[in-house]
Amino acid sequence: MLREKRYFETHLSRTFHIILLLVLVVLPFSVYASEPEAQISWEDLFFGLFGGLALFLFGLDQLSEGLKKAAGKSLQRLLSKLTTNRVSGALTGALVTGILNSSSVTTVLVVGFISAGVMSLQQSVGVIMGANIGSTVTAQILAFNIAKYALLPVAVGFFMLFNSNLRDQVRHWGLMILGLGLVFFGMSLMSDAMYPLRSYEPFLDVLQRMEQPMLAILAGALFTGLVQSSAATVGISIAMAAGGLLSLNSGIGLALGANIGTCVTALMAAMGKPPEAVRSAVVHVAFNVAGVLIWLPFIQKLAELAITISPNSVDLAGAAKMAAEVPRQIANANTIFNVINTILFLPFTAFFAWLANKLVKDLPEPAAPITPVYLDEALLEVPAMALGAVRNELTRTAEVVQEMLERFRKTFANAGDAELKALIQMDDKVDILELACVEYLGKVRHYSLTEKESAEHQKLMTSAVTMETLADVIETDLVKLVERARGINYKRSERTRELLKGLYSHVYEALNLVIVAVRDNDVEAARGVLALQSGINRLQQDLLMRKSERLGMGIDMPDALTIARLEVSAADKLVRMYSLCKRIAKAHLDTEG
Repeated sequence: MLREKRYFETHLSRTFHIILLLVLVVLPFSVYASEPEAQISWEDLFFGLFGGLALFLFGLDQLSEGLKKAAGKSLQRLLSKLTTNRVSGALTGALVTGILNSSSVTTVLVVGFISAGVMSLQQSVGVIMGANIGSTVTAQILAFNIAKYALLPVAVGFFMLFNSNLRDQVRHWGLMILGLGLVFFGMSLMSDAMYPLRSYEPFLDVLQRMEQPMLAILAGALFTGLVQSSAATVGISIAMAAGGLLSLNSGIGLALGANIGTCVTALMAAMGKPPEAVRSAVVHVAFNVAGVLIWLPFIQKLAELAITISPNSVDLAGAAKMAAEVPRQIANANTIFNVINTILFLPFTAFFAWLANKLVKDLPEPAAPITPVYLDEALLEVPAMALGAVRNELTRTAEVVQEMLERFRKTFANAGDAELKALIQMDDKVDILELACVEYLGKVRHYSLTEKESAEHQKLMTSAVTMETLADVIETDLVKLVERARGINYKRSERTRELLKGLYSHVYEALNLVIVAVRDNDVEAARGVLALQSGINRLQQDLLMRKSERLGMGIDMPDALTIARLEVSAADKLVRMYSLCKRIAKAHLDTEG
């Protein structure tokens, strides 16, 4: 129910914009419907155009969803590793965006890597530029005239998606194929619905005005800003061209406008986000607007270049020739525009990074002791990447817990108020990160998860809650022991010191392995945590025996019984921490595969 509600809310605004846009486009022409020469059924045109556009946009969503589910996580790893220089960054950005069909997801991932220090803003500029190239892949696919075969991929994709005997990965590809078929079928419906407009003078007059580049660019930017999809704008341009309604120059103007309109999505996504996100959006806007301005005087040259490299239908003439050739020419012009812009601007990544830093200043330090770095809500659209973000945030959480344990070791025998206060403050950090992770995982659950993603969701939830308990053991139980030790003349024998140090070392190593298991989903690290069990048990038993023997000998030492209780309690708390580490390890092993 929650997922359906979220889906409805997400797409309600887009649907309203589409209806409003269609009314604004069709209504002015419908006043001529009473003229006998018009011979246009406005009802059929409106339903065909609206229904085709709805199917087209829905198909794009399903195509993107299938690709994200099938390849999301591996592409995240690729993006984090292949950005060592501006060229590899651009190539990686193009590849990831081309497969995911979403430059906004690529940008969100880049922001996360910048925040984590994995990638510099200057490196990210290359990725953002490359993402523009990747966004042209959809247009190239749409330019293939396979509308009459569109229902075949719909049928194949439907079978793959709803066949319960197939693996999740196959069903994801089925969703992608189904979406692709719906895209082509929607384009076919729109093209057929608009066919009567080929001889309708008021509409042709509007298209004639679209020959003016600025009007076409403005229309493309406005439509893209409304539907928040540059692929939709270029796809509809291709559909109109396939119906013989749109010239190449007008199609190029709409495509250039789409590159500006897509910046609206980036700016909206950056609102209220950290400065790194805003800077990435600024780079996106500056790059796209500068590219359009540079090409504005050369649109005719761009059209000629697109014609040169595009197939030529020598056996056709007139409107039929235009309908056969212009769709591919628009797609090629869009690709040429983005590829050449990236080549031109790639040497100036440092300038774009400098400009973004100048325009967007760092915010004052937040009052909170720590804030999440990786939990970007835009990643929720790709559950595999959202779960990866939680892993990164939980790794930070575990590192804070590990630092707390190390501070406890140093301050056990001679802790001052400042040291104890520091431990309490670090526990507050763990509380903040744990709560953020749990809330974020709750939002992830609203989306459709595969069986594997559900298992990962479960172990991450277990890990988050358990890490908060680990920090509480230190902040509450062990700190109380420190406070009790301050009131007595506490001295440890050498043997007791070795036993407690051994216990501490085992627990510290368990935390190290937990960090690796959570960060890398490393099953061997999880098994390593369990392998420490025998050593922990032996050290605890040795310590208990040691304390029992010394008390049985009646050693005459002030506070001997209190000290024995304190040391046994410290050992118990360390063993308790190991048990919690073991719980996280078992969660990773229980959901293995």
